[in-house]
Amino acid sequence: MTSLAHLSQSVIRCRKCSRLVRWREQVSKSPPQRYQGENYWAKPLPGFGDPQARVLIVGLAPAAHGGNRTGRMFTGDRSGDWLYGALHAAGFANQPQSQHRNDGLKLKDCYITAAVRCAPPDNKPSRIEFERCRPYLVEELTLLKNLRVVIALGKIAFDSFLAAHQKSGALMPKPRPLFGHGKSVVLPNRVTLICSYHPSQQNTFTGKLTQPMFQAVFRKAREVLTIADNLESMVVKSRGRNSNGT
Repeated sequence: MTSLAHLSQSVIRCRKCSRLVRWREQVSKSPPQRYQGENYWAKPLPGFGDPQARVLIVGLAPAAHGGNRTGRMFTGDRSGDWLYGALHAAGFANQPQSQHRNDGLKLKDCYITAAVRCAPPDNKPSRIEFERCRPYLVEELTLLKNLRVVIALGKIAFDSFLAAHQKSGALMPKPRPLFGHGKSVVLPNRVTLICSYHPSQQNTFTGKLTQPMFQAVFRKAREVLTIADNLESMVVKSRGRNSNGT
C-alpha cells in the first residue's frame, strides 16, 4: 500500500483527462488582471491536511484562479475564506486564512480533498472525469485510518464520496442517504457523514448558505469527535477497573 505522500505525487503527475489538462494550463497563461504575473500551479491538486485526521472534507474541484493558481485545496478564493474561517472557529485550523501554499496554515485532525483534482471548465467536470479521478479518493479513504467524520460540501461531492465509499469496499447504508444541508447519517463503518451546501459565491451571495449555517456543520463534527473521545475514555477506565479486579 502507498502512503499519502506517494499518493499526492501520483495525483500531481496525473494527465488522464486531456480536456482538464488543456483547461488548467490555458487558464494559467491568460489570468485576469488581478493575477497577472503570478506563477500558476496549473497541475492537479493533492489532498491537504493531517494524515492522522478524524475529519475528512470532500469538495467538488479546484477553482480556476483559486487552487489551480495557488496549488492547495480551497486556497486563494472566497470559498476558501469561508471554509478555513469555519475550520479555525471549530479548532481544526491554526489560522482563518489560506492565501498561498507557504502561508503557515496547518490543519489539526482534518484533511481536505476533492472529487476531481483539476479545475474544470465552467466548474463542471464530466462523468468520465469524475470516474477517472475517483481512485484517488478511494485510496485516501483507505489510507486515512482514523476517520470518524466526513463533511461533503455540496450534492455532487456527497454523491462522489458515497461512490468512493462503496468502491473502497465499505458497506452502504440502506436506504441510501439523501443530501440536505445539515443532515447527518452514521454509516455502517461508524463514520458520520454530514452534508453541507458548498460555500460557493452562488450560495453565499444569495444567502442560501450563511456563516452561522456553515459553522454549525463544523460544530457538529466537533461534537461527534467529543462523544467518541468520551466513549473511548469510558472504555479505557472500564478496562482498568477490570484489570484490577474491581
